[in-house]
Amino acid sequence: MKRLAARFAATRAGNRAALICYVTAGDPSLKITRDLVVRLAESGADIVELGIPFSDPMADGPTIQQSSERALAAGATLERVLACVEGIRRRSDVPLVAMTYCNPVERYGMEHFARDARSAGFDGVILTDMPPEEAGAWRTLARAHDLDTVFLAAPTSTAERLRAATRASSGFLYCVSRLGVTGVRKELPVELADLIERARAVARCPVCVGFGISTPDHVRAVARLADGVIVGSALVNIIAQGGGSSQMIAQATGLVRDLASATWRSTE
Repeated sequence: MKRLAARFAATRAGNRAALICYVTAGDPSLKITRDLVVRLAESGADIVELGIPFSDPMADGPTIQQSSERALAAGATLERVLACVEGIRRRSDVPLVAMTYCNPVERYGMEHFARDARSAGFDGVILTDMPPEEAGAWRTLARAHDLDTVFLAAPTSTAERLRAATRASSGFLYCVSRLGVTGVRKELPVELADLIERARAVARCPVCVGFGISTPDHVRAVARLADGVIVGSALVNIIAQGGGSSQMIAQATGLVRDLASATWRSTE
């Protein structure tokens, strides 16, 4: 069984949602990313999304945009991110999902990327700006190299678009909780439950929710409805404030432990 499928099977058997944590590779350095991912997995992250830095991350808010800028300034490249993943893989079996945009992958070469991403240790890929209707060639390459694909659905997604996104997704379906870009929010949108219900009605893979989720209360609310909960900007904020300090590692792992404790579903 693939790592992603095995992890979702384990969390489902444990009556909890999977905790998926996002960090930008290379922020503040690739060495720190390698160490941090291992520590996050040890602290309760079921899956880690590694953002591959890009100069124009249009789906991301200021927090993750700035993390990409810092990573690029520190010398992160796609090739170096793949080498970082190899280092993580020598120390951890945590499922890893690359999150990036079409441009850097196309410049690298899609077939080469699929081959090298799998060889390095990635289990799946999110190409944020690739519509599922145009993803046939990419899905064929990903399948040939045993990579899971993940596509996005939004509150405005029509029934037809939801079906297209779920058909194209093999790892999980990424439900965007709200319109707009990534970033910490105080409250979850009231329409989120409807989106998850509509997605579950057609999904053939786990349904996960991200964008704006930052607290244990958010996680607890989403975990009752979805198979996985994705937290990104809250972690990236800690990294931005703490850089490579030991205090940053402690704060990041502490947040993950708190978030992981909120993934359990009530048995009542």
